[in-house]
Amino acid sequence: MQASEFRAQPGTLYIVATPIGNLRDITLRALDILKTVDLVAAEDTRVSGGLLSAYGISAKLFACHEHNERTAAAALVDQLRQGRSVALVSDAGTPGISDPGAVVARAVREAGLTVVPLPGASAAATALSAAGLAEGRWLFHGFLPHKAGERRRVLATLAGLPQSLLFYESPHRILETVADLATVLGGERRLFIARELTKRFEEFHDGALAEAVEWLQGDDNRQRGEFVLIVSGCPAEVDAGLEEAGRVLEILLEDLPASQAARLAARITGAKKNALYDLAQQLKSDRPE
Repeated sequence: MQASEFRAQPGTLYIVATPIGNLRDITLRALDILKTVDLVAAEDTRVSGGLLSAYGISAKLFACHEHNERTAAAALVDQLRQGRSVALVSDAGTPGISDPGAVVARAVREAGLTVVPLPGASAAATALSAAGLAEGRWLFHGFLPHKAGERRRVLATLAGLPQSLLFYESPHRILETVADLATVLGGERRLFIARELTKRFEEFHDGALAEAVEWLQGDDNRQRGEFVLIVSGCPAEVDAGLEEAGRVLEILLEDLPASQAARLAARITGAKKNALYDLAQQLKSDRPE
């Protein structure tokens, strides 16, 4: 296809990926569209305004974030029906991937209007390209729950999966999250840490999960910035053991409280008691009253 300038078309929503750090990581087509749309729907208009200003783009901005996404989607559908063109951007990366945007894209498609995705920067893809996963299989989870108990319960449901697990995390919870990963998934697994991707202090670390907290605590700077965490998948033999432990746990839960059932299941199967307790809590919450 010939490389020529693109212009935004009437009644079209463009999903535009923006840089995750380095402002040069934006496509030429994205710049073409941002220059010619009638409206830019942005997660944070101040952040997107800075990006547009860096490229000399003067555009009308419209706030579209997680707290107003449904009402914003309705307003944007109305704008598109009137023949206006809209670019949807998040603060960084591709909208709709652990960022606002999914509700808007669905609403526009369901309204029978045109949606055009413009590929570009993604923290997940960037980290994966550096990690070099030999097996090529991975599961994107995004952000884990903020509360420790809920976070561990979610991890317990992922513990037996053979795929590598990819998470996003902020500097405020990085130590607690990595500690929970080691406790629930097992310290013998590998953890690839990607920090501050595409930025000045970009850093990678690859090692055993059991050692990851110590590495992070070795330098306060290692706890700063935004993180992508990639944990190796559950080995086949461990996967089988967890399945067996889960079956034993379900039987014990019929007559015992969660803590006692988890302790006995761990003694019978050799599985980790903490992981079984979190799984027990999840199983009990899923049962009908």
